[in-house]
Amino acid sequence: MSHDAHDPHTKLIYMANQIAKFMESKPHAEGLAGVSSHINDFWEPRMRTHLFQVLDAGGTGLRPLVIEAAANIRRPSAA
Repeated sequence: MSHDAHDPHTKLIYMANQIAKFMESKPHAEGLAGVSSHINDFWEPRMRTHLFQVLDAGGTGLRPLVIEAAANIRRPSAA
């Protein structure tokens, strides 16, 4: 997985994938819940907005567990 170092989403994709990588060791349903819970609880709205920008553009670079968990991640409302 190589991302342009100047892409503002590179670090966010990395962080989301680190969460997913850890949660992949758990049963699937628990891993899904863990990814969405962690992002909902610890990521500020701006970070979640950027995550949804990546997801809305096709989710390139995100692990499948992040993409699947997105249905349970709170999408910040447009300001």
